[in-house]
Amino acid sequence: MPDAGLIELAMLQHADSMFPSGAVSFSWGLEALGNRGVVVDRDGLRDFMAAQLEGRWADMDRPMIWHAHHAGCDTDRIRYLDALVEAQTLGAEQRQGSRRMGAAMLAMHTRLGTPMAADLAAMAHAGALQAHLPVMQGVLWRALGCPAETALVMSAHGLCTGMLGAAIRLSIVGHMDAQQIHTHMRARIETVLNRTIQAAERAHSFIPQIEIASMNHETDETRLFVN
Repeated sequence: MPDAGLIELAMLQHADSMFPSGAVSFSWGLEALGNRGVVVDRDGLRDFMAAQLEGRWADMDRPMIWHAHHAGCDTDRIRYLDALVEAQTLGAEQRQGSRRMGAAMLAMHTRLGTPMAADLAAMAHAGALQAHLPVMQGVLWRALGCPAETALVMSAHGLCTGMLGAAIRLSIVGHMDAQQIHTHMRARIETVLNRTIQAAERAHSFIPQIEIASMNHETDETRLFVN
């Protein structure tokens, strides 16, 4: 296992917004809600991010990252967790977004030579794996030597920076407001991280307004993001 200093460096590298995870193309439903006048300012963005964190990430991504991390090299278990994410993500755009970000992450880790990445990429190419993002995060960050708790922090941080980056590009907020919201979100993230991890079979999400807006996103005349 890498020492603490190397783990921290890996954490900084792989949770950084510069890492090519594919997230730059996604808004997590924010663009659709902005187009409909639902999220148009700082307060609306803060509520949107809280809903994503507590309504989906806490009860879907978080347990899947944890269980995928603990799956180790058990590819049958990884495929099972991946199938659960596929089944529990009802909206097509959200489902496709998770797949595409996971595939982008997997492709980058394959090029970096991360253990297990090439095998998982081969499974995905053969159609045996959808490569959903939270499952790939758990498996690949474990392969880098990051503890499960660290992987959860990395994922929560990446989600927040991704949504804030999308909000800036959509001109909902500027950089200063984005940093204030990011600071505000830390307490919410800490609260979520302190919850008990549920069984993988109990993973779920409940963000109906966001999911419905995302479903309608493909009909919008102007679109900057994939979802």
